Amino acid sequence: KKLMLAVIRPFPRRLTQRAPIVRGWTSHAGTQARFYAKKKKRIEDHTDLTSTLKEIETQFGGGLLHRLESTEFPSKHEVEVIPTGSLGLDIALGAGGLPRRRIVEIFGPESSGKTTMALSVIAEAQKMGGVCTFVDVEHSLDPAWAKKLGVNTTDLLFAQPDSGEEALELVDKLVCSKNVDVIVVDSVAALVPRSELEGEMGDSQVGVQARLMSQALRKLTASISKSNCLVIFINQIRMKIGVLFGSPETTSGGNALKYYASVRLDIRKAGMIKVGEDIIGNQIRVKVTKNKVAPPYKTAEFDIIFGKGISKSGEILDYAVQQRLISKSGSWYTIAPAVLQSLSYEYSGESADDILKLGQGREKAKQYLEEHPDLALVLEEAIKEKTLGSVVLNDDVDDAEVEVAGEEE
Repeated sequence: KKLMLAVIRPFPRRLTQRAPIVRGWTSHAGTQARFYAKKKKRIEDHTDLTSTLKEIETQFGGGLLHRLESTEFPSKHEVEVIPTGSLGLDIALGAGGLPRRRIVEIFGPESSGKTTMALSVIAEAQKMGGVCTFVDVEHSLDPAWAKKLGVNTTDLLFAQPDSGEEALELVDKLVCSKNVDVIVVDSVAALVPRSELEGEMGDSQVGVQARLMSQALRKLTASISKSNCLVIFINQIRMKIGVLFGSPETTSGGNALKYYASVRLDIRKAGMIKVGEDIIGNQIRVKVTKNKVAPPYKTAEFDIIFGKGISKSGEILDYAVQQRLISKSGSWYTIAPAVLQSLSYEYSGESADDILKLGQGREKAKQYLEEHPDLALVLEEAIKEKTLGSVVLNDDVDDAEVEVAGEEE
């Protein structure tokens, strides 16, 4: 009889039915609300926070923890840049050049202009009165080519270290001195670890270079941010094995440099410049694949002329036509009198209404700008004001415009 009653009796309610689920309800909602109310009040009072800050200052010293911008500690996070020597690349970077206190990586295939770009940055830094260092790990720098690019080789600090550890220790010492403006390491692929040099040819050295770069960048990052130095690493391209989808290209030295670099420039040869049958230069295309100081994925194109370097007059001409500072009708390049007046450029023509003719054809117009550097400088300043002035690098956009854009989306 007891067995029959046990079978017939229904299961207890607590096992057969679940408690109703109420969205956003927890059993500790009241406790959490009281806890966060007390925490908010404590933060607003600043009494406990002030005492905590004093304890931190006593234990670690002054200046470790402070407000981002204050009278005692002015902001050191404003981006100061060094021009690259290419007007188009400065515009593509968004800030007008490569940022100081940051790490920059320039990578690309062979003979694409990586070293030329780095030397051009050194030349621009020297024009600003800076001290520059070139760490030639590849042992292949041509001083004559550096002079043609505008580098003052007598003031350039130069080193050819024997191992990767020696090169990176040298960079660390120079950065900590806070007296160097630009340091170029050419290149990451040539940073040979000491263990590989001491070993025999053919020995397997798995991941030694990647560990070396990772350790060095961990040490360098804090020192670079406290100095006023720009560190440029030139890198080479390698191919991954067995990649069926996507690009098989990668850079040597592991993945650490990709993370620590604030700007990464992918530089490649886009074509050749010919005059008749003679090749006088290369067309270069640079893509900003990573940028922490401005919007990335911009592209710049410029010419590198053999024996001269980056053709700045050609860039000024192209961007002036794009910004409608120079008019192109057929093959003629001209500047209207109204534009000359707006540029405050004095043109010694027969009358004030005369049109300034630069020349017929792109090469003639480039030659005119090279012969008249004052006009080229005025045009360059006007182009930078129109292009870089329109780039939004901070919260200058009105809240009303943001709300309207959000409603339209």
